[in-house]
Amino acid sequence: MAQKNTKILQQSGVIPYRIKDGKIEVLLITTRKRQNWVIPKGGVCKGMSPHDSAAKEAWEEAGVIGQVNTEKLGAYKYQKGGNTYRVNLFLLPVEKVLEDWPEAAQRERLWLEINQAVILVKETSLKRILNNSKSQVKI
Repeated sequence: MAQKNTKILQQSGVIPYRIKDGKIEVLLITTRKRQNWVIPKGGVCKGMSPHDSAAKEAWEEAGVIGQVNTEKLGAYKYQKGGNTYRVNLFLLPVEKVLEDWPEAAQRERLWLEINQAVILVKETSLKRILNNSKSQVKI
């Protein structure tokens, strides 16, 4: 009997946010197949810290740039293609929104107030982290 692969693959991601009219807005992006709304995330690049790797994902997947908070906001797990992924999340106060970025043709992006974002994301643990992020952002 084959032993099941129980290795958990490490990823890092960001919750990109901005303050608009005194309210916190977060940026969600679609998956490449545009089926679900998610946050920018990906594998931790060799030789990079998790928060620097998360900043790279934000640029590649969402076209946003900013200084990632080095303090981990939380983590969640999800399943994809028979693998389990653990995503460490960091806050990213967005300083610049690019008109063109590496995955612009593959994804949509949407700014929403946190409560609306919580409704759109599918992962229950990501919903919880989004809700908790409200207390971490200084308005």
